[in-house]
Amino acid sequence: MVTPAGRKPIMALYSGLDCAYSHGVRIVLLEKEVECQVIYIDPDTGTDELAELNPYNETPTLIDRDLVLYGAQIINEYLDERLPHPPLMPVDPVNRGRARLMMMRFDREWLSQVDRLSHGQAIDLDEVCVVVRDGLIAMSPVFAEQQFLLGDEFSLVDCFLAPLLWRLPALKIELPRQARPVIDYSERIFERQAFMASMSEIERDLR
Repeated sequence: MVTPAGRKPIMALYSGLDCAYSHGVRIVLLEKEVECQVIYIDPDTGTDELAELNPYNETPTLIDRDLVLYGAQIINEYLDERLPHPPLMPVDPVNRGRARLMMMRFDREWLSQVDRLSHGQAIDLDEVCVVVRDGLIAMSPVFAEQQFLLGDEFSLVDCFLAPLLWRLPALKIELPRQARPVIDYSERIFERQAFMASMSEIERDLR
């Protein structure tokens, strides 16, 4: 994601320093090995420049020449279509639909709640942690049979979930022994070169 001296990046990403949504986009960019300037900002205040690009003044926001995109899932799917190698979404429409449904559920049930916590909004931390922990425990049988969420190929769904898994200790969520397959899956994700390179300094300190 570092741009060589004298070369202009083809894309720019406005990213929060500790934003699970932005983190997922950074993983996708690195998996695609695309040159991109990452502009870290405070998501609680934003910037005047970002406000002109995004009516919600929020991260992540992607600039690709004259195109401005916001919304993590929209950005990630755009990147997968814009930069098809390596592919991170299934080819067939049935499994693409399943992948989108999984990401929508992760967003509604887990990520949106964690995002609200990171912005200091008053919600029940204990309730959020229980929902996330129990949901991951319920997913354990999936990882007992396959490497990643959609099978044996790494995908956008994994990019979407990985930032949440990294943040579990910061949320004081400890997975029990019956969730060992999820823990093993997390370790596989965290060992990927793109994941290791994707984190801001603040995110590295979450563990």
